[in-house]
Amino acid sequence: MTQVGRNVTDVEDGVLAGKRYLIHDRDPLFTADFLAMIGETGVKSVKLPPRSPNLNAHAERFVRSIKESCLDQMIFFGEDSLRTGIREFMAHYHRERNHQGLGNRLLMPDRVSTDPDARVVRRKRLGGMLNYYYRAVA
Repeated sequence: MTQVGRNVTDVEDGVLAGKRYLIHDRDPLFTADFLAMIGETGVKSVKLPPRSPNLNAHAERFVRSIKESCLDQMIFFGEDSLRTGIREFMAHYHRERNHQGLGNRLLMPDRVSTDPDARVVRRKRLGGMLNYYYRAVA
């Protein structure tokens, strides 16, 4: 079944490879044709109940973060540049961005120096749009 230039094998090899469920809200983007294509790969569609935003709160917050910090700030020229932007944001999000829900800690911190005299280094991503400052380990 082909839809918008994609076929079932694209789904089988892509993000849903090896997954059993696609949990989603009632957005009209999830058309009957799309859900049928997903179903053909063995992935079961599970719709969230209507008017239940808190069931999807973490996903909605992540989408807001990536849109505000990355996607709304850049102009992408094709799928490759979009994928690069998302990959760079994901690395920043998981390794370099403080998370308020975790007491402003990093999810997966790198080893950094605790020496106050150590050199401060800046790691920049996406041309300096995302920055992370840390003390270099000797």
